[in-house]
Amino acid sequence: MATETTYVRPDVKAFIDAMAAVGGPALADMTLEEARASYIALHGMADRPARELAVIRNLSCPGPAGEIPLRLYDTREAREPGPVIVFYHGGGFVIGDLDTHHNLCTEIAWQMDLPLVAVDYRLAPEHVFPAAVDDCEAAARWVASSPEALGRKATGIINIGDSAGGNATIVVTQALAADPAAAPVVLQVPLFPLASDSFGSFSLDEFAEGYILTKAAIEFFDAAYAPDRNDPRAMPILGRHEGTPPTVLVTASLDPIRDSGRDYGAALSKAGVDHVFLEMKGVTHSFTNLRQAVPGTQADLERVIAAMKLMMGRATEATAA
Repeated sequence: MATETTYVRPDVKAFIDAMAAVGGPALADMTLEEARASYIALHGMADRPARELAVIRNLSCPGPAGEIPLRLYDTREAREPGPVIVFYHGGGFVIGDLDTHHNLCTEIAWQMDLPLVAVDYRLAPEHVFPAAVDDCEAAARWVASSPEALGRKATGIINIGDSAGGNATIVVTQALAADPAAAPVVLQVPLFPLASDSFGSFSLDEFAEGYILTKAAIEFFDAAYAPDRNDPRAMPILGRHEGTPPTVLVTASLDPIRDSGRDYGAALSKAGVDHVFLEMKGVTHSFTNLRQAVPGTQADLERVIAAMKLMMGRATEATAA
C-alpha cells in the first residue's frame, strides 16, 4: 500500500482525484464491451489531440488467423529507405485497438519523423495467449519485408508499445533475434511493460488501488489472456537477452507493474545490452495516453523520444564501425 511519503506529481494527483470523484464501476466489474468502451472514452478524454500528418492510412497484412488490421502514419507522402516504427497498443491484451492509441501514434510519428505502423492484434478472451503476440510478430515481419502495399522500404524495425504492447515489443524483438526478418530490429522501446510475472511483486501490492491501473484489473486481464508463465512469449524475462538491440526501457514510479519493468532492465544490464532506463517519477501507468489531462506527461513522452533518437544515433555509429 502506498504511504504518505509516496511522491505523486501535482498534475497526476489532480487527475487521480478527478477520476475518483467521477466514480463508476471498476474495470474488473464491467462487461467486456463496457471495459473496451471505457478504455476508448478514457483516452479520448485524457489524451492530447492527434497531430495532422501527411499520411494516415488503414492497411492490413496476412496473419496466422487471417488479415491483421494496421494503420500507417507518416509525416511525408514519400520516403527514402529507412527505419520503420512498429507500434503495439496496450490494454492487457483484452482492450484497446487502433483508435485508443491513435493520438499517441500520430505524436510518435511526428516527433520521430519516421513512418509508424500500428498493429490491431487479436484480443482475449476471444483469442487467448499467444494469439496477440503471434499477430504482432507476423505484422513486424511483414513490415520488415517492405511490401509494396506499405510503400516504404524498411532498412530496420523499431519496436515500441505500452503495457501489454510493451510485452509484445520485447517478445517480437526476441523472436526476430532468434529467426531474423528481412530487416533487423534496430531499436526497441518497451513502455511500462509486463516483462516478468508481476504477481507477488512489491509494486503490485504498493499500488494495488488508486493509481489508474489496479491489481484487480491486472487479475482481470490475466484471467482473460491466460498466459503460460513458463513461456518466454508470455514472460519475456525468461528469453535470451544477449544480442538484444539498443533499448529504451520506460517505467512509471506509481505503476503496479513497475517492478516487472525494473526486472527487465536488470536482465539487460546483466547481459551487457546497450540501453537507457527511464523511470518517470510521480506518474502512473498509461501516462503516455494522459497528456492532456496530465499536462506534464507530454514532457515525459518527449524525454522518451529524445532517448530514442540518442539510441538510434548510437546504433548507426555501431553499424558504421
